[in-house]
Amino acid sequence: MTESATAFMDGVLHDPEQPDQRSGPAWGAVIALALGTFGLVTAEFLPASVLTPLAHDLGITEGAAGQALTMTAIVGAISAPTMAIITKRLDRRIVMWAMTLLLILSNVLSAVAGSLSFLLAARVVLGIALGGFWSISAALAMRLVPSHLLRRAMSIILTGVTVATVCAAPIGAYVGDIWGWRTAFMIAAVVGAVTLLVQLMTIPRLPPIGVASFRSLLDVAKNPMIKVAILVVLLVASGHFAGFTYIRAFLEKFPALNIETISLLLLAFGICGFFGNLAGGFLAEHSLKAVAALPPLLIAMAAVSLLMLGASAWSTAIAVAVWGFAFGAVPVGLQTWMVLHAAPGQAESAGGLMAATFQVAIAAGAIIGGLLVDNAGVASAFAYSAVASFLAALTAFLLGPKREP
Repeated sequence: MTESATAFMDGVLHDPEQPDQRSGPAWGAVIALALGTFGLVTAEFLPASVLTPLAHDLGITEGAAGQALTMTAIVGAISAPTMAIITKRLDRRIVMWAMTLLLILSNVLSAVAGSLSFLLAARVVLGIALGGFWSISAALAMRLVPSHLLRRAMSIILTGVTVATVCAAPIGAYVGDIWGWRTAFMIAAVVGAVTLLVQLMTIPRLPPIGVASFRSLLDVAKNPMIKVAILVVLLVASGHFAGFTYIRAFLEKFPALNIETISLLLLAFGICGFFGNLAGGFLAEHSLKAVAALPPLLIAMAAVSLLMLGASAWSTAIAVAVWGFAFGAVPVGLQTWMVLHAAPGQAESAGGLMAATFQVAIAAGAIIGGLLVDNAGVASAFAYSAVASFLAALTAFLLGPKREP
């Protein structure tokens, strides 16, 4: 870790207005944050796993149904850089509780939606929660554990992402097929309620410090390395979600797989994502350039494999597994690059900027993917995934961080 990061966290951990962290790290609160990431990621990408029955029930095209992800991403992009500023006078645990309440509300509203417009309104609520959570999560981790345990805490928090990737897609697809897509959203609401209960019991009092402002956000955005990281995020995330949003539609049409097999492939995607998360954490300790460039390159290779060998069930399975492994490494690497390496002294601003960029990229990917699916076929969305991901890898390799952690 850089000296500036250590100095920043020393100031945070010994701030007189904060709870005494020297008595030990607040691992219960860290786990509560991991549950939060699990619930949010599950809810955000649940429409992708129930896309076909959702679209059929609401009487809309699959491309239109995919915009449920777009709406969440757009609102999340607005919420991420502004929520820390809007709530700058509030205890951070209250902000976290509020975001989890919005998560629960969104899932309940989604479950009872009778039209696309109502569903999109429910997804607006989720977008507010999503952006608010991601904008402060890294900064909270810095306050919950000592500096030498920060990477471990971040890994635990981001494990919620990988576990959600393991569980949400296959379970969502299976539940949607057996009991209906609405039941999948209700289960997600119950998970959110459990998360809120754990957060109420474990997150300590965290008064705001280093009050965020739009000026600090602009200062972070001017950082040259942050600019490169933003470009990489835009390319790799838009490439991933242009294809991933419509992965079920692709698997139903090209290898012509049944729902049971698709659920197994999505499970394999998630399990490989979990190991990709671990691999990303290891690489982040040794080479930020590698963890920034290699995962997008693997995603591009997987997308090309699906396009060229998609008629083969085995080739498709391998490509999906590789894609899952690669994308599992993306959040860890980019979070380390932007928040802990490029701007360690402005964690909330950097975290908010990264979250906003990620949501913009998700929205762009879902919109581009939806237009391509509806007008040129589902395979065209995966062609875009390959091109965008390759450009992300090239950018990271040529312009990525020169100095290692």
